[in-house]
Amino acid sequence: MWAGIALAKPLNRIDGIDHVFGNERLLHQALTHRSFGAPHYERLEFLGDSLLNLVAADLLWKAHPHATEGDLSRLRSRLVRDATLAEIAKELELSQSLKLGIGEKKSGGFCRESILADVVEALIGAVYLDAGFDRAYAVVSDLLATRLAKLPPADTLKDPKTKLQEHLQGQGVSLPEYQVLEEHGADHAKEFVVSCSVEGPWSPTKARASNRRKAEQIAADLMLKQILSGNKT
Repeated sequence: MWAGIALAKPLNRIDGIDHVFGNERLLHQALTHRSFGAPHYERLEFLGDSLLNLVAADLLWKAHPHATEGDLSRLRSRLVRDATLAEIAKELELSQSLKLGIGEKKSGGFCRESILADVVEALIGAVYLDAGFDRAYAVVSDLLATRLAKLPPADTLKDPKTKLQEHLQGQGVSLPEYQVLEEHGADHAKEFVVSCSVEGPWSPTKARASNRRKAEQIAADLMLKQILSGNKT
């Protein structure tokens, strides 16, 4: 069952996480990528992701008693995004304990943001299974404390499409329309050209990106800048 995980080297804690594992196998599993062998961290990651989102939501609820649902959602997204979790993983130096297969090592898996983020979530899941919800809550709270205090105002985290939509609604103008003008390239190298049109004297904007959503966001940003600058057709 534990054929991919060697326990010759004692490991029952991670520096920077205030928890000593009673079940060392949980910690080893949380640090094991599927390329190394089974059992790997993916089930723990699933559990930790849910715990992370719950604890982050609770912390934000308490820290921002007057924030709207939308603001809380944006703040949580910033707090638990892969980039943030990868930063935490680097601070904890998790790559030094991470177990990867040879191929994944050669491709730079130790530095890959998505893997580092997954490992942080798996560790949270492992702490929960090892010691229960209260301990997991405390660990997540400690990991997020500094970043929670430094979160930017929720309004600055709105994506361009949301900002454009809210601006237009405030002016009593119909919502923007997005249209894919071009789509080409192989599946692994797609490119989209999208337009954004708004009712009134504004020129449609166009943007090119590797996926439709990104292109829409860029086009929306260009449209909002055009509107705010007053550059009409």
